[in-house]
Amino acid sequence: MVRGKGWLGLAALLLIAGIGLSLCTGRVWLDPMVLVRSIFDPEPSLAWLILADLRVPRTLLGLLVGATLGLSGAVLQGLLRNPLAEPGLLGVSAGAALGAVIAIYFGLSASFALATPLFGIVGAIVAGILTLTIGRGGTLMMILAGAAVSGLMGAGLSLALNFAPSPYAAYEITTWLLGSLADRSWDQFALAAPFILLGWVCLAMTARDLDALTLGEAQAESLGVNLRRTQLLALAGTAASVGAATAVTGAIGFVGLVAPHLVRPFVGHQPSRVLLPSALFGAILLVFADVATRLIPTAVEIRLGVLTSLVGTPFFFWLVLRLRRLAP
Repeated sequence: MVRGKGWLGLAALLLIAGIGLSLCTGRVWLDPMVLVRSIFDPEPSLAWLILADLRVPRTLLGLLVGATLGLSGAVLQGLLRNPLAEPGLLGVSAGAALGAVIAIYFGLSASFALATPLFGIVGAIVAGILTLTIGRGGTLMMILAGAAVSGLMGAGLSLALNFAPSPYAAYEITTWLLGSLADRSWDQFALAAPFILLGWVCLAMTARDLDALTLGEAQAESLGVNLRRTQLLALAGTAASVGAATAVTGAIGFVGLVAPHLVRPFVGHQPSRVLLPSALFGAILLVFADVATRLIPTAVEIRLGVLTSLVGTPFFFWLVLRLRRLAP
């Protein structure tokens, strides 16, 4: 088992391997040497066009989204002191999904390519505000408020599917909800990146408060922690980063739940020490999962959200059984 700073070397190796595979893998395999030569070739080649227009934005977006899910999952598990917490718990992911679906439902995405992610970001912010407003009064209230907001947004998604104006619209909504990095462009990367980076700043600002919260809310407040401020930063950071990520990729589950648990054996259980490793391993997990969607031999490329659910669900069951064994 890797201890101490060894996790950083392991993460670097896995990250480099994942990026390399992501740039080379697809419907057309690109030899690494061909890619290197195309970078220095004065005349744009087919390999360079595939790399610059398709593979690089897809890979970079995968890194951003994976890191976002891992970081937000670690923050929420520390804030709520709940090992099963993940970004979808507070309704933000469902809000982003509903906003994007509204754009698809009313045909706005057909006339304006960035309408789907823009509406998704707005939906995430609205869901975050609802959760924060209703969930005043402590951790339990926030969890209950998040569940209520998730249920409300889920009902909206069901209504949109129920009253879809055409079979094509219903298919487009369903396909988008499955989550994918395929066919994502530099425009979507540029739209999501500022919100994601802003969210990261908010989430990183909670690190010291999360350490104090391991003693309990009353003890943390006695040490000078402003619990309301910490909740606001965590929720705002999750809404901005996860909302933007979900808005451009669709719903991708389990990465935010799994990544923090994978790194704790390496770095310990102090919340502030888990944040950066969770972000790195979240990026690694998502990039490798995206590579797997391209390598699995199916007639239609398997959606990223489907694959993460298939892989993450057994881990979730294992985690529940482990917690049940450890419970007094």
